Amino acid sequence: MKHKIYNNILELIGQTPIVKLNKITKDVPGEVYAKLEMFNPGHSAKDRIAKYIIEKAEEEGKLKPGATIVETTSGNTGFAIAINAVVKGYKCILAVSDKTKEDKIAFLKAMGAEVHICPASVPPEDPRSYYETARRIAEETPNSIYINQYFNERNIEAHYASTGPEIWEQTDGKITHLFACSGTGGTISGTARYLKEKNPNIKIIGVDADGSVIKHYHETGELDKSLIHSYQIEGLGKNLIPGATDFSVIDEYVKVNDEQSAYRTRELAREEGIMAGYTSGAVIQGLLQYKDKLPKDAFSVVIFPDHGSRYMTKVFNDDWMKSQGFKID
Repeated sequence: MKHKIYNNILELIGQTPIVKLNKITKDVPGEVYAKLEMFNPGHSAKDRIAKYIIEKAEEEGKLKPGATIVETTSGNTGFAIAINAVVKGYKCILAVSDKTKEDKIAFLKAMGAEVHICPASVPPEDPRSYYETARRIAEETPNSIYINQYFNERNIEAHYASTGPEIWEQTDGKITHLFACSGTGGTISGTARYLKEKNPNIKIIGVDADGSVIKHYHETGELDKSLIHSYQIEGLGKNLIPGATDFSVIDEYVKVNDEQSAYRTRELAREEGIMAGYTSGAVIQGLLQYKDKLPKDAFSVVIFPDHGSRYMTKVFNDDWMKSQGFKID
């Protein structure tokens, strides 16, 4: 077998595998396959958008040698940007919420990123929020760009150009249902756009968090701030409506909570041997809540956004689970 030699770590982004789930989905009609985005070099789906957006900025002359890349992140996008910055010689400044665990922050700093920790409990428009902090830093820093993943159409384009085609080809066009978490919305929107073009009958089911406004907005077109409350799942749901979410290609939303998603995350490791992140447990929980709507011949694909190593002090930590009032089996 001929083995390819790669020029740098960025060339490993994309072409992640799909694997059949067997035990955790035993009561789900049809077959279920997981798209394992933790096989990207930065261990998450965010590698795709960082590479895509940065390359487009370079092509347009917006990123010049010695530039600084600024972003708002819950961890994974920041790590993906940091990898690109290391390889390409840029500086990286990241604003994260204080909901982000120490191990994720350590990952970012290990890649040379400058990290600003901001309160998660304040509204998005508050100058202390990680949205406004990143925006301010970008404005004050010469020769910089603000990725702004929540409102960047290229967040969607990245997945339209890669994740969607990969899933279509890997399933030989047999996919009937896609389940994906909805945070910024780039992954689900870009993937859905491509798949819907190939087959408009494919159902796209978004997974939202209890404490987020996204599901309600999709159903009513209204931003109901009374639904907002704190929750523990990182990278899922929002307290604002991301411009990088194309609601027109999403058929339904399922809302999941912290506790059930935590159990599913741990079960993935114990029953499938897949060490996936908290949002992967959330998408499985969403699938299980939706299963009664699936036909017997369903061919479902779930997207697992990141690796479980990001959550060793959180969902995989018994003390943390107990602190949340969750049962330990």
